[in-house]
Parts: sequence; C-alpha cells; structure tokens
Amino acid sequence: MISDLVARAGPWSWWVLGVVLLILEIVVPGVFLFWIGLAGIATGLLSLILWGSAIWAWQVQVVTFVILSFVAVLIGRSVLKRGETASDEPHLNRRSESLVGRVVTVTDAIENGRGRVKVGDTTWSVSGPDTPAGTKVRIVSASGNELRVEAE
Repeated sequence: MISDLVARAGPWSWWVLGVVLLILEIVVPGVFLFWIGLAGIATGLLSLILWGSAIWAWQVQVVTFVILSFVAVLIGRSVLKRGETASDEPHLNRRSESLVGRVVTVTDAIENGRGRVKVGDTTWSVSGPDTPAGTKVRIVSASGNELRVEAE
C-alpha cells in the first residue's frame, strides 16, 4: 500500500513535502522546520536521480530523509550559533540586573528585611538588613522586581 502510494506520487512528493515544511516555517515560530524542509527537497533531488533504481525503495527514501533531516538540523544549529554576537547591552531587557553595584538611597526604611529605595525616578522594593530612611546602600543582587541591598 505505501509502496504503491510512493510509486504513484513519484519523486515530486519529496519536493512537495519540503515546500510544505518551508511554508510551515513561516507560520510556526522558530527556525527548525526550515532545515527539515531542506532535507525533504534534498531527498527529492536524490529521488530524481535514483528513481526506478532497485535500491531506492520507499523505506530507503524515508531513512534517507530522516538522516538528511538530522544532519541539516545539526548544520543549522552550528550556522545559527556562529551568527550570535555579544551584545553591547547585555542587560537591555533585564533592568533590575543592570542596577547591581549601584549605590542608592533608602526612601522607606528597611524594617524586618523589607523596604524601598529610589533609583532615578523609580522606587524599587528591596530586601536587606534593617536600615533607616536616607541611608546609602549598595545593590548586590536582583531577583525579578526585588533588589537585595547591603550597607554601603
């Protein structure tokens, strides 16, 4: 049944599969189906060359597609990893982490380990040792929207 379907579809079925996967890549976020789509097109190229050969049974075609998909994904990962560059603003979307090391003034006294500090025009929740308002403290770490401080 499968061999009849593959024989009727011909080598173009792999091209269709590859193009469908490339189209799905546009719809689905990520860059994963692109490489598998390329493997489908490559299997289609091999099918054009080897169609009708005794060794090019549908099972061999499927195994070839799987192997080419695996290799294409590995190559794709290395290509994309090579394209990554170090950011000149590593804390761009992590504002609280960019505040670590700054010296700020306590606006609401830190009592029972909780208080508030003013950073620029914003006040932040802090945790740290009990400290009266107006005292300078250093931000030592950040977790979400809360800063950890210690006496300066």
